[in-house]
Amino acid sequence: METGTLISLSIYFIAMIGIGVFAFRSNEETSSGYLLGGRKLSAPVTALSAGASDMSGWMLLGVPGAMYVSGASSLWIAFGLVLGAWLNYIFVAPRLRVFTEVASDAITLPDYFENRFFDDTRALRIIASVVIIIFFTLYTSSGIAAGGKLFESSFGFNYEAGLYITAGVVVCYTLFGGFMAVSLTDFVQGIIMFIALILVPTVVIFELGGINNTISSLSEINPNLVSLFTDAGTGATVTLIGVISLMSWGLGYFGQPHIIVRFMAISSIKQMPAARRIGMSWMIVSLFGAASTGLFGLAYMTSIGQSLDDPETIFITLSQILFNPLIGGFLLAAILAAIMSTISSQLLVTSSSLTRDVYAAFIEKDCSEKKQVVIGRICVALVAMVAIALAYDRNSSILSLVSNAWAGFGAAFGPLVLFSLMWKNMSRIAAIAGIVSGAVTTLVWIYAPLAENGASLNDSLYAIIPGFIVSSLFIIVVSKLAPEKNEKVITLFSVFADKYQQEKSKI
Repeated sequence: METGTLISLSIYFIAMIGIGVFAFRSNEETSSGYLLGGRKLSAPVTALSAGASDMSGWMLLGVPGAMYVSGASSLWIAFGLVLGAWLNYIFVAPRLRVFTEVASDAITLPDYFENRFFDDTRALRIIASVVIIIFFTLYTSSGIAAGGKLFESSFGFNYEAGLYITAGVVVCYTLFGGFMAVSLTDFVQGIIMFIALILVPTVVIFELGGINNTISSLSEINPNLVSLFTDAGTGATVTLIGVISLMSWGLGYFGQPHIIVRFMAISSIKQMPAARRIGMSWMIVSLFGAASTGLFGLAYMTSIGQSLDDPETIFITLSQILFNPLIGGFLLAAILAAIMSTISSQLLVTSSSLTRDVYAAFIEKDCSEKKQVVIGRICVALVAMVAIALAYDRNSSILSLVSNAWAGFGAAFGPLVLFSLMWKNMSRIAAIAGIVSGAVTTLVWIYAPLAENGASLNDSLYAIIPGFIVSSLFIIVVSKLAPEKNEKVITLFSVFADKYQQEKSKI
């Protein structure tokens, strides 16, 4: 490894751990302080931490790789993500911030579901927490595996050492600093990603002699590279079903626990418009930068007569060719930032669910606030160890796991979150039916050999669409057939609606 690269990475790791120490010293020793930052996040931290925890390594590896191979037709997924994120800020963010506080100061998503429907059976909490714990442990494992592969391919470490370095740094600041450390490190990591995704395509354009020359070079390589409706890799026309399938990724935002928990932690909904403007600006520029890196990177690699065995390494390749080792190390740190910001968020959400929704709810019901913090830290370490063990299977498909988990969470929790915030007549039984039907539909759509030649239906239509529709239908139909008879539920929704209107009027 070049000395300059080593210096950049060392500074990055020290900064992340330093933020963790700062958060540890300033955190309240309460479950709310450790698991939700005491609901004190500012608008910029909320926006960038939500964005960084959302956009894992796929934004610096997957998006440029897709653009490198398929051209502008890959942008449909970016359009869907931007639309979904914006709607999430409009419909979910402010309502969830108010309702989780009204609903007995709910700290986790299962906490909110149980308090929202006064579920004395605890079935909602159990089902939701099981989904979170299982899938986020696997999701965390995929991120750690991505870190291991990055250290192996770019830094000369062996794969196993990369796993422990990636997980070790994340655990250090997450275990001690909790949610505040995760949010602050995500904020810094978001800035690093933002700068990197502007810098790389800008330098490529400069090397090619300007934007006009760059576009001309792409047209000479393949005119379909700049077409939204033709896959440049296959020459196939992008169908309406294909566009809908790609844009449907945006539906996932309503049900991603590691993203919407940021909305629960913002200091007040008066901060929400600023958070939305910052978050959406960051997302649009970053996605455009990632797409440009892949597309313009193809033009550059063609101009110097080189090709790539793995298109997803285009960002890494450009950072090594075009920049000196010190700046190149910073750019590689951007990939680590994307990976680690998502790992830390998923790690803390899983730990929160184990602490609040399992230990404090069922094992020690009178558990003190201080002890919950200790249990939370133990759970962070335990989940990380399990994720590392799972990541030893280096042959597992990281991209497919992320795609499937995104669809599963979006279908299981998305409709439930939306209806619970906007429909007072939704019933507890309908909430359970919504989670189960959404999750089951998604799993069947992905894994059952129902298409021709025993293929998965997910190959033709992304599973989140049928999962989201089925979950929504179950919620509506079951609520109509088995209406909510608990007056406490109706009263709580009225209290929420009144407070929400009061808070909204102050914006």
